[in-house]
Amino acid sequence: MNKKNKFFDIYLELEQDITSGVYPAGTLLPSENVLAKRFSVSRETIRKALVLLLENGCIQKLQGKGSIVIDRERYSFPVSGLTSFKELQKSEHMNAITKVIRNERATLPNRIADFAGLPRGSSCLAILRVRYLEGEATILDYDYLLDNTNPIETEILEDSLYQYLENEKGYEISYAQKEITVEPLNAEDKKYLALHGDTHVVVVKSTVFLKDTTLFQYTESRHRLDKFRFIDFARRR
Repeated sequence: MNKKNKFFDIYLELEQDITSGVYPAGTLLPSENVLAKRFSVSRETIRKALVLLLENGCIQKLQGKGSIVIDRERYSFPVSGLTSFKELQKSEHMNAITKVIRNERATLPNRIADFAGLPRGSSCLAILRVRYLEGEATILDYDYLLDNTNPIETEILEDSLYQYLENEKGYEISYAQKEITVEPLNAEDKKYLALHGDTHVVVVKSTVFLKDTTLFQYTESRHRLDKFRFIDFARRR
């Protein structure tokens, strides 16, 4: 063990224990005292190793309980791409189904009109869908179509909205602007998602444009924290 960076070596060893299943997802790591004895170091050194585990998404600190191992078997969600759930389901080999909760003509909520830069009172088609992964309600998708589209058949919405719009309606969907936040649960998150004690969700808000730069859709996708890792490609300029 490197005497200068003992905490880093401990971090690597504990990470390997987590990856190999010595400490499965959902279980608690041994206490700081137990770990200090195992590695023959101070509790301060153990704390530094635990901080690295926390920062790298291996554990979550629980007040009064200790460090719980996080499930890192998440699906990769391409933030920079414009990918339909159907396409993502295929590429990630997901065992997933979609259930339509709402599919109706509505007035665009003021907060969304403001976010999208549209006049308040604009009409839209409001769609709410729940995505079930491995049998659990994991994603809540809000879609607002802004071009006065009539309600779309449930079978289409449970399969692929974009496939229908592009292949049947001739839409040329081109690009989107996205905003990613972590937000407290709302009433519908609590009603429809299997949360396992979570208090927040990851929210991806998108304004989607056609090839001619027409804004035609606003989406808000609310993800359970433990099932997705959001990925992007970055290059130093």
